[in-house]
Parts: sequence; structure tokens; C-alpha cells
Amino acid sequence: MNAIVRIIMPVALIAALFMAAGCVDGQAAAPGAEGEETTVTDGFGRTVTVAAPAERALCSGSGGLRYLVYLQGQDLAVGVDSIEKEVRAIEGRPYVHVYGEMFQDLPLFGEFRGKDDPEKVIAISPQVVFKTGSTGTSYGTSAAEADSLQSRTGIPVVAFPYGSLRDDAEKADMYYGLRLMGEVIGKQDRAEEVIAYIEETMADLERRTGDIPESEQKTVYIGGVSSAGAHGIISTEPAYPPFLWVHARNVAAGMGTAHADVAKEALVDWDPEYIFIDAGTIQMDNDGAIGQLKTDPALKGLSAVQAGRVYGVLPYNHYNTNYETVLADAYFIGKTLYPDRFEDIDPEEKADEIYTFFVGEPVFADMNAHYKNLGFAQIPL
Repeated sequence: MNAIVRIIMPVALIAALFMAAGCVDGQAAAPGAEGEETTVTDGFGRTVTVAAPAERALCSGSGGLRYLVYLQGQDLAVGVDSIEKEVRAIEGRPYVHVYGEMFQDLPLFGEFRGKDDPEKVIAISPQVVFKTGSTGTSYGTSAAEADSLQSRTGIPVVAFPYGSLRDDAEKADMYYGLRLMGEVIGKQDRAEEVIAYIEETMADLERRTGDIPESEQKTVYIGGVSSAGAHGIISTEPAYPPFLWVHARNVAAGMGTAHADVAKEALVDWDPEYIFIDAGTIQMDNDGAIGQLKTDPALKGLSAVQAGRVYGVLPYNHYNTNYETVLADAYFIGKTLYPDRFEDIDPEEKADEIYTFFVGEPVFADMNAHYKNLGFAQIPL
């Protein structure tokens, strides 16, 4: 054996040992780079084996990418669906105000609401696809859809219902989804932080208003609620979470938990003390619900309209629920109805605190500017 060979062999052996130990140039190998895996049970009871933690992800369906941002995993996204490629004059998703340009530059893997293109997914080659949507809607998802995409691409698909904060069952879905995504991407601690923040915020609202006697609770209505687009005054949510959290009496309560259209005559009969308008309604002709309150003779006679107790809130239904906006709206509504119980709260400052926690930046002013600054303001009629 000549001298050169005698020198090269020990060096090669040492290098191999370092690589086997997962170290190169003194740095640990990237997580998951050596074939590490974990097995999870997704929101539909499916058992899925994925890289641990996954570093390249796609989020299919309404709301999935929002959860990735909440978990501070936005840099793991390696592709987007078609809605993230759009530049909108009115944009109601807080995370887009922060990361929109970054997401627009990513490759397209399918159409919005979960209409994936398996060939594009394969070409992008993520380690995992998160697939979500609202149960019971035309853009929900299912175990069958997840199985189909996984079998057609060979890429693990982790699916779960998006959930909501309207009731305990849907809140459990939401929390399971956050924890599941957190486990897959190695953000378990952040998932728990998000859940704890939501719980503490709701608890704070309860502490402020929970002892208000029913006889002193204000009667309220929310109109113009966005749901797969803008709507007029009859569009509402019978279980509108901000009303529940500040103990206001929703005159439309008892009509279920999801979106509902009520008869105009019912609204006139209810005659609530306060009317709140989802500012997303301005995307309709004549500013939607606002124009209706100004021009419809029956609606003009409502007590809230006559007394000037009509206020704007930011829309939170935009490609599924923007939970940070739900929480921010609750503080404005609480301050409006029960100012003595929210003396220490500036709703706009509170909104920016909430937005910063969820999406990393205080975007209230940017958001509100898209809605003619009607959010958190009295609407002149």
C-alpha cells in the first residue's frame, strides 16, 4: 500500500464516522434528513407516517395555511393553492397582510378549497400535505379525499376538520388540528401557546362580563356576515362567538350554530338595541347591509338605527375563520356594550396585540383600511 493510500483511508473513515453520527462541519444534520419518521392519527382517525419533523409542507383547503402561520411554520410552506396567488383590493386575511408576497412567489399546487392537482403536488415534492376544511360545507374535506390524494401522489396526507370557536365540539376539532400540525412540524410548544392564548382571552372576556344579569344584557344583532363571499343585512350567525363571550343577547340565537339568513321581517320584530355590521358587506353594491339600513323604510325604523347604535366590525370569515379577528372583534363589542367593564381596553391596541401574537405583526390599520375604516367605528346612517 503506497503512502497516499495510507493517508486517504483513515481520513475517509473519520469522515464516514462523522456523517454516521449526523454531524458535518460540527453541525447537526437537519431534522428528518436521515429518514426519521413519526406516526400520527389525523382528525379523521387515519394513521399516517410522516417525516419527523416535516420541513416541506403544503396546506390544502380553506384555513390550513393560516394554521401553519399561527404555529410560526410559514417558512415550511413550499407551495400554495390558487387563492394565495391573488392580489385583492379588499383582503380580510391577516396573515396575507404579513406574508402575502412570500406566498405568492411559491409554486402552485392546485385550486382553492382543496382542489389539488396531484401532478403539481408530486413535482413540488413536499414531505407532507395538510388537508383541511369546514365540516358540513361544500369545501369541507374527508378521510376519503385524504386517502385519494395520498394514494395518487405517494406523499403522506394529514387531514383534519378546521373546527371553530362556536361550541365545545368544534373547538375540540380546532385544538386537535393545531396540535396535530404542531406534532408533525415540531411545533408542539407553539401549538400549546396558541391554545392557551385563546383560552385566556376567552376567560378574560368572561371575567369582565360573566356576572351581568340577564335582564341587563344588551340585545344585539350581527348583519352582513361574510360567508363564501359578501352578504347583506339578513346574513347572520346565530352563535356569533363575540356575543357569547361578552354575554350579549343575540336576537337570532336558537337558529343553529352556523351561518343563517333571517327574514327581514324577523329582524324588524326583534328590534335589537345594537346592530353590528360585518364590514365585508361593502363588497356588495351600495355597500350591502349599510346601504340597506340607509334606504329600506322598514329597516330605517329600527331602534338601533334611529339611536345611532350601529357599529362596524372586521369580517373574520375569509377563506375560513380568522380567529385573531374573532377575538379582536369581541373586545370592541364588549367595549361598545359595556364600556365600564372595558375601561382599560383600547380596542385597536388590543387588536394589534392579538394580531401580533397570531401572525407576527400589528396589522389592524392595514386591515381596516381595506374596509373603509369601518371596523371598530360607529357607522353613520
